[in-house]
Amino acid sequence: QLVESGGGLVQTGGSLRLSCAASGFTFDDYAIGWFRQAPGKERERISCISTSGGNPSYADSVKGRFTISRNNAVNTVYLQMSSLKPEDTAVYYCAARSSMATSFDYWGQGTQVTVSS
Repeated sequence: QLVESGGGLVQTGGSLRLSCAASGFTFDDYAIGWFRQAPGKERERISCISTSGGNPSYADSVKGRFTISRNNAVNTVYLQMSSLKPEDTAVYYCAARSSMATSFDYWGQGTQVTVSS
């Protein structure tokens, strides 16, 4: 199970930190990705972090503004979002992918992020 939290309403230029808390599986064995989906748009993968926390990847749309991190001791992944723009408005989801898989096995329910102009 994955549970996202930390979403909300923020003004342009503001910051938010999303959390993704995991339970029910061996967290250390799973890479975690953050995705978002805005109304009328396709889901976009915006960041991913490996099992050890190394080699984070970012979509061009968020590179330099968002930072992904994980704390395996508390089974949680974070997404620090800064310099937020109205186009960042979306429902944000986290998902877990085992090291042997090519697709994500577990998904959270999502948290809404709204950036006002």
